[in-house]
Amino acid sequence: MDYIAENPQTIAYGAGAAVVATVALRWLFDPLRRIPTVGGPSAPLLSYVGASNFIRDGTSIITEGYQKYYGSAFKVATLDRWIVIVSGPKMVEDLRKRPDDEVSFVEGAEEGLQTKHTIGTSWLNDPYHVDIIREKLTRTLPAVLPAIVDELMLAVPEHIPAASDEWVPVHTFKAMQKIVSRASNRVFVGLPVCRNEEFLDLAIKYTLDITSDRARMKKYPGFLKGVVGAFTSDARKTHRRAADILEPLITERLAKMQELGDEWTEKPNDMLTWILEQAIPRGSSTDQIVQRVLFVNFAAIHTSSNSVTHVLYSLAADPSLVAVLRAEVEPIVAAEGWSKAALGKMWKVDSLLRESQRVNGIGLLSITRKVLKDVTLPDGTFLPAGTLVHAALYPTHRESSVYGATADEFDPWRFARMREAAGEGTKHQYVNTSTDYLPFGHGRHACPGRFFAANELKALVAFLVLHYDMKIPGDGPRPSDVYFAEHVLPDPTARVLFRKRQPVRV
Repeated sequence: MDYIAENPQTIAYGAGAAVVATVALRWLFDPLRRIPTVGGPSAPLLSYVGASNFIRDGTSIITEGYQKYYGSAFKVATLDRWIVIVSGPKMVEDLRKRPDDEVSFVEGAEEGLQTKHTIGTSWLNDPYHVDIIREKLTRTLPAVLPAIVDELMLAVPEHIPAASDEWVPVHTFKAMQKIVSRASNRVFVGLPVCRNEEFLDLAIKYTLDITSDRARMKKYPGFLKGVVGAFTSDARKTHRRAADILEPLITERLAKMQELGDEWTEKPNDMLTWILEQAIPRGSSTDQIVQRVLFVNFAAIHTSSNSVTHVLYSLAADPSLVAVLRAEVEPIVAAEGWSKAALGKMWKVDSLLRESQRVNGIGLLSITRKVLKDVTLPDGTFLPAGTLVHAALYPTHRESSVYGATADEFDPWRFARMREAAGEGTKHQYVNTSTDYLPFGHGRHACPGRFFAANELKALVAFLVLHYDMKIPGDGPRPSDVYFAEHVLPDPTARVLFRKRQPVRV
Protein backbone atom coordinates (compact mmCIF):
# COMPACT_ATOMS: atom_id res chain seq x y z
CA MET A 1 0.00 0.00 0.00
CA ASP A 2 2.85 2.38 0.78
CA TYR A 3 4.31 1.66 -2.67
CA ILE A 4 1.02 2.48 -4.37
CA ALA A 5 0.57 5.69 -2.39
CA GLU A 6 4.08 6.85 -3.17
CA ASN A 7 4.13 5.80 -6.83
CA PRO A 8 4.10 9.07 -8.89
CA GLN A 9 2.42 7.35 -11.81
CA THR A 10 -0.43 6.15 -9.61
CA ILE A 11 -0.83 9.63 -8.15
CA ALA A 12 -0.91 11.16 -11.64
CA TYR A 13 -3.54 8.69 -12.80
CA GLY A 14 -5.63 9.41 -9.72
CA ALA A 15 -5.38 13.15 -10.20
CA GLY A 16 -6.30 12.79 -13.86
CA ALA A 17 -9.29 10.64 -13.01
CA ALA A 18 -10.43 13.25 -10.48
CA VAL A 19 -10.20 16.02 -13.06
CA VAL A 20 -12.13 13.98 -15.62
CA ALA A 21 -14.79 13.13 -13.03
CA THR A 22 -15.13 16.78 -12.02
CA VAL A 23 -15.49 17.94 -15.62
CA ALA A 24 -18.01 15.17 -16.35
CA LEU A 25 -20.11 16.02 -13.28
CA ARG A 26 -20.11 19.73 -14.11
CA TRP A 27 -21.25 18.90 -17.63
CA LEU A 28 -23.98 16.52 -16.40
CA PHE A 29 -25.44 19.12 -14.04
CA ASP A 30 -24.92 22.18 -16.26
CA PRO A 31 -28.38 23.72 -16.98
CA LEU A 32 -27.19 24.67 -20.46
CA ARG A 33 -26.84 20.98 -21.32
CA ARG A 34 -30.63 20.83 -21.79
CA ILE A 35 -30.47 23.44 -24.57
CA PRO A 36 -30.00 21.88 -28.04
CA THR A 37 -26.48 22.15 -29.46
CA VAL A 38 -25.76 23.11 -33.07
CA GLY A 39 -22.43 22.91 -34.87
CA GLY A 40 -20.80 19.95 -33.16
CA PRO A 41 -20.82 17.67 -30.10
CA SER A 42 -21.54 19.12 -26.66
CA ALA A 43 -19.51 16.69 -24.54
CA PRO A 44 -16.54 18.08 -22.59
CA LEU A 45 -13.47 18.74 -24.76
CA LEU A 46 -15.34 17.56 -27.87
CA SER A 47 -17.17 20.89 -27.79
CA TYR A 48 -13.96 22.44 -29.14
CA VAL A 49 -14.80 20.70 -32.42
CA GLY A 50 -17.99 22.76 -32.52
CA ALA A 51 -16.06 25.91 -31.62
CA SER A 52 -13.69 25.29 -34.52
CA ASN A 53 -16.64 24.70 -36.85
CA PHE A 54 -18.24 27.96 -35.70
CA ILE A 55 -15.09 29.92 -36.48
CA ARG A 56 -14.97 28.48 -39.99
CA ASP A 57 -18.66 28.47 -40.89
CA GLY A 58 -20.75 30.47 -38.45
CA THR A 59 -23.34 31.37 -41.10
CA SER A 60 -24.34 27.74 -41.73
CA ILE A 61 -24.39 26.87 -38.04
CA ILE A 62 -26.56 29.82 -37.03
CA THR A 63 -28.88 29.25 -40.00
CA GLU A 64 -29.21 25.56 -39.11
CA GLY A 65 -30.10 26.41 -35.52
CA TYR A 66 -32.56 29.09 -36.65
CA GLN A 67 -34.37 26.67 -38.94
CA LYS A 68 -34.44 23.75 -36.48
CA TYR A 69 -35.36 25.73 -33.39
CA TYR A 70 -37.27 28.72 -34.73
CA GLY A 71 -39.20 30.40 -31.95
CA SER A 72 -36.92 28.82 -29.37
CA ALA A 73 -33.22 28.69 -28.40
CA PHE A 74 -30.10 26.71 -29.21
CA LYS A 75 -26.49 26.89 -28.13
CA VAL A 76 -23.17 27.11 -29.96
CA ALA A 77 -19.68 26.46 -28.65
CA THR A 78 -17.01 29.16 -28.80
CA LEU A 79 -13.42 28.82 -27.64
CA ASP A 80 -14.08 30.13 -24.15
CA ARG A 81 -17.78 29.47 -23.45
CA TRP A 82 -21.20 28.40 -24.67
CA ILE A 83 -23.42 31.07 -26.18
CA VAL A 84 -27.19 30.79 -26.42
CA ILE A 85 -28.98 32.09 -29.52
CA VAL A 86 -32.71 32.85 -29.75
CA SER A 87 -34.80 33.25 -32.91
CA GLY A 88 -38.20 34.50 -33.96
CA PRO A 89 -39.97 37.80 -33.17
CA LYS A 90 -41.46 36.61 -29.87
CA MET A 91 -38.10 35.54 -28.45
CA VAL A 92 -36.31 38.64 -29.76
CA GLU A 93 -38.99 40.91 -28.29
CA ASP A 94 -38.77 39.12 -24.94
CA LEU A 95 -35.00 39.57 -24.86
CA ARG A 96 -35.37 43.25 -25.77
CA LYS A 97 -37.94 43.94 -23.04
CA ARG A 98 -36.21 42.25 -20.13
CA PRO A 99 -34.90 44.69 -17.49
CA ASP A 100 -31.19 45.41 -17.12
CA ASP A 101 -31.02 43.73 -13.71
CA GLU A 102 -31.99 40.45 -15.44
CA VAL A 103 -30.10 40.66 -18.73
CA SER A 104 -27.46 43.37 -19.11
CA PHE A 105 -26.48 45.07 -22.34
CA VAL A 106 -23.36 46.66 -20.81
CA GLU A 107 -22.16 43.41 -19.25
CA GLY A 108 -22.90 41.63 -22.52
CA ALA A 109 -20.81 44.15 -24.44
CA GLU A 110 -17.97 43.72 -21.94
CA GLU A 111 -18.07 39.93 -22.31
CA GLY A 112 -17.76 40.40 -26.06
CA LEU A 113 -14.96 42.97 -25.89
CA GLN A 114 -13.09 41.68 -22.80
CA THR A 115 -12.06 45.28 -22.02
CA LYS A 116 -11.98 44.94 -18.24
CA HIS A 117 -8.81 42.91 -18.72
CA THR A 118 -7.25 45.30 -21.22
CA ILE A 119 -8.33 48.96 -20.98
CA GLY A 120 -10.09 48.94 -17.61
CA THR A 121 -13.64 49.26 -16.32
CA SER A 122 -14.38 53.00 -16.12
CA TRP A 123 -16.50 52.93 -19.30
CA LEU A 124 -18.34 49.91 -17.90
CA ASN A 125 -18.98 51.26 -14.40
CA ASP A 126 -20.15 54.69 -15.57
CA PRO A 127 -21.03 54.68 -19.29
CA TYR A 128 -22.05 58.34 -19.41
CA HIS A 129 -20.66 58.66 -22.95
CA VAL A 130 -23.61 56.55 -24.14
CA ASP A 131 -26.07 59.18 -22.91
CA ILE A 132 -23.98 61.91 -24.56
CA ILE A 133 -24.19 60.08 -27.89
CA ARG A 134 -27.88 59.25 -27.52
CA GLU A 135 -29.00 62.71 -26.46
CA LYS A 136 -26.48 65.49 -27.09
CA LEU A 137 -24.98 64.21 -30.34
CA THR A 138 -28.36 63.30 -31.84
CA ARG A 139 -29.94 66.64 -30.87
CA THR A 140 -27.07 68.68 -32.32
CA LEU A 141 -26.89 66.81 -35.65
CA PRO A 142 -28.37 69.69 -37.69
CA ALA A 143 -25.74 72.02 -36.19
CA VAL A 144 -22.70 69.74 -36.66
CA LEU A 145 -23.62 68.24 -40.03
CA PRO A 146 -22.12 71.14 -42.05
CA ALA A 147 -18.77 70.51 -40.36
CA ILE A 148 -18.98 66.80 -41.24
CA VAL A 149 -19.74 67.59 -44.88
CA ASP A 150 -16.96 70.18 -44.98
CA GLU A 151 -14.47 67.58 -43.72
CA LEU A 152 -15.71 64.96 -46.16
CA MET A 153 -15.21 67.34 -49.08
CA LEU A 154 -11.59 67.82 -48.05
CA ALA A 155 -10.80 64.25 -46.95
CA VAL A 156 -12.30 62.32 -49.86
CA PRO A 157 -10.03 63.80 -52.59
CA GLU A 158 -6.99 63.20 -50.38
CA HIS A 159 -7.72 59.51 -49.99
CA ILE A 160 -9.28 58.98 -53.43
CA PRO A 161 -6.80 60.94 -55.59
CA ALA A 162 -8.50 60.20 -58.89
CA ALA A 163 -8.26 62.34 -62.04
CA SER A 164 -10.90 62.74 -64.74
CA ASP A 165 -8.91 61.00 -67.44
CA GLU A 166 -7.75 57.82 -65.67
CA TRP A 167 -8.90 55.09 -63.33
CA VAL A 168 -7.04 54.98 -60.01
CA PRO A 169 -7.05 51.86 -57.81
CA VAL A 170 -7.92 52.63 -54.19
CA HIS A 171 -7.50 50.31 -51.21
CA THR A 172 -11.11 50.95 -50.30
CA PHE A 173 -11.29 49.61 -46.76
CA LYS A 174 -8.27 51.64 -45.61
CA ALA A 175 -9.46 54.76 -47.42
CA MET A 176 -12.87 54.56 -45.79
CA GLN A 177 -11.30 54.12 -42.36
CA LYS A 178 -9.28 57.30 -42.93
CA ILE A 179 -12.21 59.31 -44.27
CA VAL A 180 -14.69 58.16 -41.60
CA SER A 181 -12.14 58.76 -38.84
CA ARG A 182 -11.44 62.29 -40.03
CA ALA A 183 -15.08 63.31 -40.57
CA SER A 184 -16.14 61.79 -37.24
CA ASN A 185 -13.34 63.47 -35.32
CA ARG A 186 -14.33 66.84 -36.72
CA VAL A 187 -17.28 66.38 -34.33
CA PHE A 188 -15.42 64.41 -31.65
CA VAL A 189 -12.33 66.59 -31.06
CA GLY A 190 -12.68 69.42 -33.60
CA LEU A 191 -10.06 71.34 -35.53
CA PRO A 192 -7.10 71.04 -35.80
CA VAL A 193 -6.73 67.63 -34.11
CA CYS A 194 -9.20 66.01 -36.51
CA ARG A 195 -6.59 66.58 -39.24
CA ASN A 196 -3.65 65.33 -37.21
CA GLU A 197 -2.57 62.26 -39.15
CA GLU A 198 -0.82 60.69 -36.18
CA PHE A 199 -3.95 60.98 -34.03
CA LEU A 200 -6.20 59.62 -36.78
CA ASP A 201 -3.88 56.66 -37.29
CA LEU A 202 -3.97 55.99 -33.55
CA ALA A 203 -7.78 56.23 -33.48
CA ILE A 204 -7.97 53.63 -36.24
CA LYS A 205 -5.30 51.50 -34.57
CA TYR A 206 -7.20 51.62 -31.28
CA THR A 207 -10.22 50.18 -33.06
CA LEU A 208 -8.10 47.29 -34.39
CA ASP A 209 -6.38 46.88 -31.00
CA ILE A 210 -9.67 46.35 -29.18
CA THR A 211 -10.42 43.55 -31.63
CA SER A 212 -6.99 41.92 -31.36
CA ASP A 213 -7.00 42.21 -27.55
CA ARG A 214 -10.41 40.54 -27.44
CA ALA A 215 -9.21 37.63 -29.56
CA ARG A 216 -6.15 37.23 -27.32
CA MET A 217 -8.18 37.26 -24.09
CA LYS A 218 -10.53 34.55 -25.32
CA LYS A 219 -7.59 32.13 -25.45
CA TYR A 220 -6.93 32.33 -21.70
CA PRO A 221 -8.88 31.08 -18.68
CA GLY A 222 -10.50 33.70 -16.47
CA PHE A 223 -7.89 33.68 -13.71
CA LEU A 224 -5.12 34.54 -16.19
CA LYS A 225 -6.89 37.21 -18.25
CA GLY A 226 -6.14 40.11 -15.93
CA VAL A 227 -2.42 39.40 -15.87
CA VAL A 228 -2.19 38.74 -19.60
CA GLY A 229 -4.22 41.86 -20.42
CA ALA A 230 -2.09 44.11 -18.20
CA PHE A 231 1.11 43.12 -19.98
CA THR A 232 -0.01 42.49 -23.57
CA SER A 233 -2.87 44.91 -24.34
CA ASP A 234 -2.22 46.73 -27.60
CA ALA A 235 -5.06 49.15 -26.82
CA ARG A 236 -3.30 50.33 -23.65
CA LYS A 237 -0.15 51.13 -25.60
CA THR A 238 -2.11 53.05 -28.23
CA HIS A 239 -3.99 54.90 -25.49
CA ARG A 240 -0.72 56.21 -24.05
CA ARG A 241 0.41 57.49 -27.45
CA ALA A 242 -2.95 59.17 -28.13
CA ALA A 243 -2.87 60.77 -24.68
CA ASP A 244 0.33 62.63 -25.62
CA ILE A 245 -1.64 64.33 -28.41
CA LEU A 246 -4.91 64.93 -26.56
CA GLU A 247 -3.61 65.98 -23.14
CA PRO A 248 -2.58 69.54 -24.18
CA LEU A 249 -5.99 70.08 -25.78
CA ILE A 250 -7.79 68.70 -22.72
CA THR A 251 -5.70 70.87 -20.38
CA GLU A 252 -6.44 73.97 -22.45
CA ARG A 253 -10.17 73.26 -22.55
CA LEU A 254 -10.35 72.58 -18.81
CA ALA A 255 -8.53 75.82 -18.03
CA LYS A 256 -10.94 77.88 -20.14
CA MET A 257 -14.00 76.12 -18.73
CA GLN A 258 -12.84 76.85 -15.19
CA GLU A 259 -11.87 80.44 -16.01
CA LEU A 260 -14.84 81.50 -18.11
CA GLY A 261 -17.59 79.05 -17.17
CA ASP A 262 -20.86 79.83 -18.95
CA GLU A 263 -19.33 83.02 -20.36
CA TRP A 264 -17.05 81.06 -22.69
CA THR A 265 -19.07 81.98 -25.76
CA GLU A 266 -16.67 80.33 -28.20
CA LYS A 267 -16.65 76.98 -26.40
CA PRO A 268 -16.36 74.21 -29.05
CA ASN A 269 -19.58 72.34 -29.63
CA ASP A 270 -18.04 68.87 -29.91
CA MET A 271 -17.82 65.51 -28.19
CA LEU A 272 -14.72 66.40 -26.19
CA THR A 273 -16.48 69.40 -24.65
CA TRP A 274 -19.52 67.30 -23.80
CA ILE A 275 -17.32 64.65 -22.21
CA LEU A 276 -15.46 67.29 -20.18
CA GLU A 277 -18.76 68.70 -18.90
CA GLN A 278 -19.56 65.27 -17.48
CA ALA A 279 -16.01 64.44 -16.41
CA ILE A 280 -15.40 67.58 -14.29
CA PRO A 281 -18.04 66.88 -11.61
CA ARG A 282 -16.91 63.25 -11.53
CA GLY A 283 -13.30 64.20 -10.93
CA SER A 284 -12.21 62.09 -13.89
CA SER A 285 -8.53 61.91 -14.71
CA THR A 286 -7.11 63.00 -18.07
CA ASP A 287 -6.48 59.34 -18.87
CA GLN A 288 -10.14 58.52 -18.30
CA ILE A 289 -11.19 61.40 -20.57
CA VAL A 290 -8.82 60.18 -23.30
CA GLN A 291 -10.27 56.70 -22.95
CA ARG A 292 -13.81 58.01 -23.54
CA VAL A 293 -12.70 59.83 -26.69
CA LEU A 294 -10.96 56.72 -28.00
CA PHE A 295 -13.88 54.48 -27.11
CA VAL A 296 -16.30 56.73 -29.01
CA ASN A 297 -13.89 56.50 -31.95
CA PHE A 298 -13.91 52.71 -31.68
CA ALA A 299 -17.70 52.63 -31.89
CA ALA A 300 -17.82 55.03 -34.85
CA ILE A 301 -14.89 53.91 -37.01
CA HIS A 302 -15.39 50.16 -36.83
CA THR A 303 -19.04 50.05 -37.82
CA SER A 304 -19.19 52.99 -40.24
CA SER A 305 -16.05 52.21 -42.25
CA ASN A 306 -17.13 48.58 -42.63
CA SER A 307 -20.64 49.57 -43.66
CA VAL A 308 -19.62 52.11 -46.29
CA THR A 309 -17.00 49.73 -47.74
CA HIS A 310 -19.74 47.13 -48.24
CA VAL A 311 -21.79 49.75 -50.08
CA LEU A 312 -18.93 50.82 -52.35
CA TYR A 313 -18.18 47.23 -53.33
CA SER A 314 -21.82 46.85 -54.41
CA LEU A 315 -21.80 50.13 -56.36
CA ALA A 316 -18.51 49.32 -58.08
CA ALA A 317 -19.78 45.86 -59.06
CA ASP A 318 -22.89 47.40 -60.67
CA PRO A 319 -22.18 50.96 -61.89
CA SER A 320 -25.81 51.30 -63.07
CA LEU A 321 -26.72 51.81 -59.41
CA VAL A 322 -24.56 54.93 -59.33
CA ALA A 323 -26.64 56.52 -62.10
CA VAL A 324 -29.84 55.92 -60.13
CA LEU A 325 -28.38 57.54 -57.03
CA ARG A 326 -27.10 60.53 -59.01
CA ALA A 327 -30.55 61.13 -60.43
CA GLU A 328 -31.87 61.35 -56.88
CA VAL A 329 -29.03 63.25 -55.22
CA GLU A 330 -28.21 65.95 -57.79
CA PRO A 331 -31.51 67.86 -57.74
CA ILE A 332 -31.80 67.63 -53.97
CA VAL A 333 -28.30 69.01 -53.34
CA ALA A 334 -28.76 71.68 -56.02
CA ALA A 335 -31.96 72.90 -54.35
CA GLU A 336 -31.22 72.41 -50.66
CA GLY A 337 -27.48 71.85 -50.20
CA TRP A 338 -26.18 69.32 -47.71
CA SER A 339 -28.58 69.92 -44.84
CA LYS A 340 -30.04 67.19 -42.64
CA ALA A 341 -33.42 67.81 -44.28
CA ALA A 342 -31.85 67.31 -47.72
CA LEU A 343 -30.25 64.03 -46.67
CA GLY A 344 -33.61 62.93 -45.30
CA LYS A 345 -35.09 63.18 -48.80
CA MET A 346 -32.52 60.80 -50.28
CA TRP A 347 -34.66 57.68 -49.97
CA LYS A 348 -32.64 55.60 -52.40
CA VAL A 349 -29.35 56.38 -50.64
CA ASP A 350 -31.04 55.46 -47.37
CA SER A 351 -32.44 52.24 -48.87
CA LEU A 352 -29.07 51.23 -50.27
CA LEU A 353 -27.43 51.59 -46.86
CA ARG A 354 -30.21 49.66 -45.13
CA GLU A 355 -30.23 46.85 -47.69
CA SER A 356 -26.43 46.58 -47.64
CA GLN A 357 -26.54 46.24 -43.88
CA ARG A 358 -29.29 43.63 -44.17
CA VAL A 359 -27.42 41.45 -46.66
CA ASN A 360 -23.79 42.09 -45.71
CA GLY A 361 -23.65 43.80 -42.34
CA ILE A 362 -20.95 43.53 -39.68
CA GLY A 363 -22.07 40.53 -37.67
CA LEU A 364 -24.17 37.37 -37.54
CA LEU A 365 -25.64 38.06 -34.09
CA SER A 366 -27.35 40.97 -32.35
CA ILE A 367 -28.94 42.08 -29.05
CA THR A 368 -26.13 40.60 -26.97
CA ARG A 369 -26.99 40.31 -23.28
CA LYS A 370 -25.38 38.76 -20.22
CA VAL A 371 -27.82 37.05 -17.87
CA LEU A 372 -27.37 38.48 -14.35
CA LYS A 373 -29.98 36.36 -12.59
CA ASP A 374 -31.62 33.06 -13.54
CA VAL A 375 -34.36 33.59 -16.15
CA THR A 376 -36.82 31.42 -18.05
CA LEU A 377 -37.60 32.38 -21.64
CA PRO A 378 -41.12 32.23 -23.15
CA ASP A 379 -40.48 28.80 -24.68
CA GLY A 380 -39.44 27.41 -21.29
CA THR A 381 -35.69 27.59 -21.88
CA PHE A 382 -33.87 28.13 -18.57
CA LEU A 383 -30.81 30.41 -18.61
CA PRO A 384 -28.65 30.45 -15.49
CA ALA A 385 -26.90 33.64 -14.38
CA GLY A 386 -23.70 34.20 -16.33
CA THR A 387 -25.08 32.99 -19.68
CA LEU A 388 -24.33 35.04 -22.78
CA VAL A 389 -27.39 35.22 -25.04
CA HIS A 390 -27.87 36.70 -28.52
CA ALA A 391 -30.47 37.03 -31.27
CA ALA A 392 -29.80 35.32 -34.62
CA LEU A 393 -29.30 38.28 -36.98
CA TYR A 394 -28.04 36.54 -40.13
CA PRO A 395 -31.03 34.24 -40.80
CA THR A 396 -33.51 36.83 -39.47
CA HIS A 397 -32.43 39.14 -42.29
CA ARG A 398 -33.09 36.38 -44.80
CA GLU A 399 -36.54 35.47 -43.54
CA SER A 400 -38.81 34.93 -46.57
CA SER A 401 -41.96 35.58 -44.52
CA VAL A 402 -40.72 39.16 -44.08
CA TYR A 403 -38.61 39.87 -47.17
CA GLY A 404 -40.42 37.66 -49.67
CA ALA A 405 -39.06 35.44 -52.43
CA THR A 406 -36.04 37.73 -52.89
CA ALA A 407 -34.97 37.58 -49.22
CA ASP A 408 -31.58 36.10 -50.20
CA GLU A 409 -30.97 38.69 -52.92
CA PHE A 410 -29.42 42.15 -52.76
CA ASP A 411 -32.15 44.61 -53.84
CA PRO A 412 -30.82 48.15 -53.26
CA TRP A 413 -34.18 49.92 -53.65
CA ARG A 414 -36.17 47.39 -51.57
CA PHE A 415 -36.79 49.72 -48.66
CA ALA A 416 -37.39 52.81 -50.82
CA ARG A 417 -40.31 50.94 -52.42
CA MET A 418 -41.59 49.79 -49.03
CA ARG A 419 -41.60 53.41 -47.80
CA GLU A 420 -43.94 54.41 -50.64
CA ALA A 421 -46.84 52.48 -49.08
CA ALA A 422 -49.29 54.50 -46.98
CA GLY A 423 -48.07 54.91 -43.41
CA GLU A 424 -44.72 53.26 -44.13
CA GLY A 425 -42.66 56.39 -44.78
CA THR A 426 -40.57 56.20 -41.60
CA LYS A 427 -40.87 52.52 -40.69
CA HIS A 428 -38.28 51.38 -43.22
CA GLN A 429 -35.67 54.11 -42.78
CA TYR A 430 -32.04 53.08 -42.33
CA VAL A 431 -32.02 53.95 -38.61
CA ASN A 432 -35.27 52.18 -37.76
CA THR A 433 -35.01 48.93 -35.81
CA SER A 434 -37.49 46.07 -35.37
CA THR A 435 -37.58 42.37 -34.52
CA ASP A 436 -36.98 41.78 -38.25
CA TYR A 437 -34.10 44.26 -38.69
CA LEU A 438 -31.33 44.06 -36.11
CA PRO A 439 -28.00 45.58 -37.30
CA PHE A 440 -28.31 48.36 -34.72
CA GLY A 441 -29.85 46.11 -32.07
CA HIS A 442 -33.40 46.88 -31.01
CA GLY A 443 -35.17 48.72 -28.23
CA ARG A 444 -33.77 51.04 -25.58
CA HIS A 445 -30.24 49.69 -26.07
CA ALA A 446 -30.24 50.06 -29.85
CA CYS A 447 -27.06 51.73 -31.09
CA PRO A 448 -27.28 55.33 -29.79
CA GLY A 449 -24.96 56.63 -32.50
CA ARG A 450 -26.94 55.31 -35.46
CA PHE A 451 -28.48 58.70 -36.28
CA PHE A 452 -25.05 60.32 -36.44
CA ALA A 453 -23.64 57.41 -38.45
CA ALA A 454 -26.57 57.36 -40.87
CA ASN A 455 -26.22 61.05 -41.74
CA GLU A 456 -22.44 60.81 -42.05
CA LEU A 457 -22.66 57.76 -44.34
CA LYS A 458 -25.49 59.18 -46.45
CA ALA A 459 -23.47 62.35 -46.99
CA LEU A 460 -20.37 60.31 -47.85
CA VAL A 461 -22.15 58.01 -50.34
CA ALA A 462 -23.98 60.93 -51.94
CA PHE A 463 -20.75 62.91 -52.30
CA LEU A 464 -18.93 59.94 -53.82
CA VAL A 465 -21.57 59.19 -56.46
CA LEU A 466 -21.75 62.86 -57.44
CA HIS A 467 -18.00 63.21 -57.91
CA TYR A 468 -16.69 59.78 -58.94
CA ASP A 469 -17.26 56.90 -61.30
CA MET A 470 -16.28 53.55 -59.83
CA LYS A 471 -15.86 49.94 -60.92
CA ILE A 472 -14.22 46.66 -59.92
CA PRO A 473 -10.80 46.04 -61.57
CA GLY A 474 -11.27 43.90 -64.67
CA ASP A 475 -15.02 44.41 -64.35
CA GLY A 476 -14.94 41.52 -61.90
CA PRO A 477 -17.58 40.48 -59.35
CA ARG A 478 -18.19 42.14 -56.01
CA PRO A 479 -15.42 41.25 -53.52
CA SER A 480 -16.63 38.50 -51.19
CA ASP A 481 -17.28 39.16 -47.54
CA VAL A 482 -14.98 37.64 -44.92
CA TYR A 483 -16.60 35.62 -42.12
CA PHE A 484 -14.91 34.66 -38.86
CA ALA A 485 -17.09 33.13 -36.13
CA GLU A 486 -19.86 35.73 -35.57
CA HIS A 487 -17.99 38.56 -37.32
CA VAL A 488 -18.41 39.85 -40.89
CA LEU A 489 -15.94 42.05 -42.76
CA PRO A 490 -15.87 43.48 -46.25
CA ASP A 491 -12.80 42.15 -48.04
CA PRO A 492 -10.03 44.19 -46.33
CA THR A 493 -7.61 43.77 -49.28
CA ALA A 494 -9.81 44.63 -52.28
CA ARG A 495 -9.31 47.63 -54.54
CA VAL A 496 -11.95 49.68 -56.33
CA LEU A 497 -11.12 51.77 -59.39
CA PHE A 498 -12.19 55.42 -59.10
CA ARG A 499 -12.29 58.10 -61.78
CA LYS A 500 -13.16 61.75 -61.24
CA ARG A 501 -16.54 62.43 -62.80
CA GLN A 502 -16.81 65.12 -65.46
CA PRO A 503 -18.70 67.33 -65.51
CA VAL A 504 -19.84 67.65 -61.89
CA ARG A 505 -22.89 69.87 -61.73
CA VAL A 506 -23.13 70.38 -57.96
